[in-house]
Amino acid sequence: MPNNLIKIVLLIFFSSQLHAETLGQVSTKFRVLGPNDKIIIEAFDDPAVSGVTCYLSRAKTGGVGGAMGIAEDTSDASIACRQTGPVNLSCDILNLSRNGEEVFKQRTSILFKTMQVVRFYDARRHTLVYMTYSDKLVDGSPKNSITAVPLFHPNQLPLQPLQ
Repeated sequence: MPNNLIKIVLLIFFSSQLHAETLGQVSTKFRVLGPNDKIIIEAFDDPAVSGVTCYLSRAKTGGVGGAMGIAEDTSDASIACRQTGPVNLSCDILNLSRNGEEVFKQRTSILFKTMQVVRFYDARRHTLVYMTYSDKLVDGSPKNSITAVPLFHPNQLPLQPLQ
């Protein structure tokens, strides 16, 4: 029985680990033991919308717990997404059936807390809106950050769905 529980915990831990590319970091608090607390800057591409890259800055707890991977990171984060190439949206994004879809998830504690990025499509303004927030098994945090990616300039025609 304990062996199965360990396998389940490890499966949960490793299956939800989606990694972004780390671009840089700054130290925010000196720790005598273990690494310092940091703000990490990461980049990831939206897996369903080519041509959109998101940049996420988030807190990372250091110390002995941080070095062992058992510290709980705070819910502080900021996001900026930009068009970095041609964008083509699928019909299910254009018809809003994928609104609120998770595009990124990063574990921020050993078991029960994650930071997520979700995408919404504002059809009236032809804009993608991304929001980052933190959730926890029992209680999440109201701290959040949003960014918007306009998909065309006023003198261009609206996007057409992929066939």
